[in-house]
Amino acid sequence: MDWYDTFRNTKINYWLIALSLAIGPLLYFYIKSITTSNFKFRKKDFLHFIPVCLYIVYKISIFIYDAAQPGFEDTQNGYLKVFLDEKYVGPLIGVVENLQMLLYLAFTIQLYYVYRKKIQHFFSNTYSLELNWIRNFLFIYSFLFLYSLFQRVIGSVITELHWTQRWWYHFFTAVAIIYIGIKGYFTDTSKLNNLNFSVSVKETTSTPPSELSSDVIRNKKKIMEFMEEEKPFLNPDLNLTQLSQMLKIPASVVSETVNSGFDKNFNDFVNSYRVKEVQAMLKEGKQQQLSLLGIAYECGFNSKATFNRVFKKLTNTSPSQYSASQNKT
Repeated sequence: MDWYDTFRNTKINYWLIALSLAIGPLLYFYIKSITTSNFKFRKKDFLHFIPVCLYIVYKISIFIYDAAQPGFEDTQNGYLKVFLDEKYVGPLIGVVENLQMLLYLAFTIQLYYVYRKKIQHFFSNTYSLELNWIRNFLFIYSFLFLYSLFQRVIGSVITELHWTQRWWYHFFTAVAIIYIGIKGYFTDTSKLNNLNFSVSVKETTSTPPSELSSDVIRNKKKIMEFMEEEKPFLNPDLNLTQLSQMLKIPASVVSETVNSGFDKNFNDFVNSYRVKEVQAMLKEGKQQQLSLLGIAYECGFNSKATFNRVFKKLTNTSPSQYSASQNKT
């Protein structure tokens, strides 16, 4: 015997509201709040929740109408529920919520990868800021969304699925949401909140030296001298704002000089000096006193993964291979 057979006069169907219309916007703004410095929810952002609000008003309205009709207490569903909601509005809402989720997933994934690209222009060490758990969640949630669409197609076209078969989608979706909630709660975004992401950053461009402006050439020389003499790159938390304050040059100018003058983003620019410092220490035989990772930390790196990746990217060899080659000489 099913639940509906036991509660023949239940009105629960009126209150099965598709709050999934709110999940897409909530997911988007949640990721935006983490990846945007000093994020504030604005009044116009509430416009994203108009569809779910209208749907709630609609569900309440058809309940009020049906409740006023004679014989309503003796049935599960009234006139509008049967002939309007289940026949037309329900299927339409199903299509709308799927299209909406598809759009918001696309917007959220784009938002995340724009953030990943942006931090390369502002931070010298991005390992703790890459937020790989967001990437993992988006991939998992996108897969679950596509899986739910597959389930609906199977249920509508081929064979009706038992509720226990549909249940697994809801279970794993809940697990994914709990995962992102816990990770987000314990993620330190203070470094993002202390940085001005509004600074205009130009894309890295390869500009011939003869075409560089006199200002870029002058600033390039000043930055090179400062990096070599003061070695600010030894600070693992060095960012664009800090370097611009040390140089007494606007952050936007420093960024433009690094991008066009050195043909690098800020992250690669600073890490190139760190790699050179590691190479210098290895040539001096510091590996006899410190481990490779210890040398990396001394030179401004703050994670083994970043050190290995950056060193190989800039030298085409791993740190251990380079160290071994120095031991032979």
